[in-house]
Amino acid sequence: MPNIVVQKFGGTSVATAKRREQVIDKVINCINLGYKPVVVVSAIGREGAPYATDTLINFALDIYDNIDPRSKDLLMSCGEVISTVVISQALRSRGYECEPLNGAQSGIITDENFGDTRVKEVKTNRILDIIEEGKIPIVAGFQGVSDNGEVTTLGRGGSDTTACALGAALHAEMVEIYTDVEGIMTADPRIVPNAKTLKHVTYTEACELAYQGARVIHPRAAEIAMRERVPIIIRSTFSDAQGTVISNIFDQDQIEIKGDRVVTGVTSRSNLSLVRVHPRNKQQSATALGCFGVLAEVGISVDFINVRPEIITFMVSDDAIGQACDLLEEKKYNYDLLQDYVKLSIVGAGMTGVPGVMAQVVEALASEEISIYQTTDSHTTISCLVEAKDENKGLCALHDYFELGE
Repeated sequence: MPNIVVQKFGGTSVATAKRREQVIDKVINCINLGYKPVVVVSAIGREGAPYATDTLINFALDIYDNIDPRSKDLLMSCGEVISTVVISQALRSRGYECEPLNGAQSGIITDENFGDTRVKEVKTNRILDIIEEGKIPIVAGFQGVSDNGEVTTLGRGGSDTTACALGAALHAEMVEIYTDVEGIMTADPRIVPNAKTLKHVTYTEACELAYQGARVIHPRAAEIAMRERVPIIIRSTFSDAQGTVISNIFDQDQIEIKGDRVVTGVTSRSNLSLVRVHPRNKQQSATALGCFGVLAEVGISVDFINVRPEIITFMVSDDAIGQACDLLEEKKYNYDLLQDYVKLSIVGAGMTGVPGVMAQVVEALASEEISIYQTTDSHTTISCLVEAKDENKGLCALHDYFELGE
């Protein structure tokens, strides 16, 4: 099999003619290094841009205020298809033969959970034939096709998933994800001025940072790459910076080793609502726990769960809270809702088995007089529930305490 590199370019990378030329430069450079590129593209631009996915959705909603899931997936697939043709034309203008493909033509086979489908299989025959013919496959990200021939989409950030699924199926040397930042950073630089780009993170760290709010790679994409051991590199389309390598192999020539790094990065999620379910009496506590099953039946995910005899608390993403409240009211649960809180998290594979990290988190936040209302932890993550007004101050405090900017 040829030395394949999957290159994924996000919406900002393909948004203008000038930026598309920079995309083409990256593809040509890949060829000059002796690789066979498979290019994955997102829809052009963000909401407001003529061919952005949100723009297409809003156009349909202006006509009628409801889109059934099947029709919505069909509509949402259009933006990426437009990008494949535009990028193909740009490559042809530079003398390179290529072939644009939608998700079905690329062999991306999915289930039929419209709007958030999962990849079941990738049939690589057509892409490999195109490469064998000396052409560059240009693949529409974010989409696939079900066994019944229905067009499906992979959810927000789905082009990352397309790229990693292709990388795994094609046994690629690496997956390069090009975006408008130079890699994964220790924190959001808009909030933490001394945040720095990380040279290397593990797959687990990348997944956790993404799940806890960082928006550089979709966690499902990192999980696919981890399972198949395909290295990912997060890079900027607009610079020659080295970027961030996501893998479980530490190369001493590639990264700076400063002892065991306990914390890799800090992040936050503010798109969450805190639900508190109150049993009417102690005997009803077990009955109140049934709320988790009620929400799970309709696919609503909960986070930050805390169960006590007198109260059950959990968090739900803001895009699902309306449906969650309707269900709880329908089932006559006694609950209330708090929306002025955020989840602050530190992430680091190095904290596994290290005592006292939680104490350090408490100390860092207490130094800024930030109250902690709830905590949760895993082998690689510690999260704290704090008031929304303390989000930025808390991120800076944690970043400085663990010396992530040094």
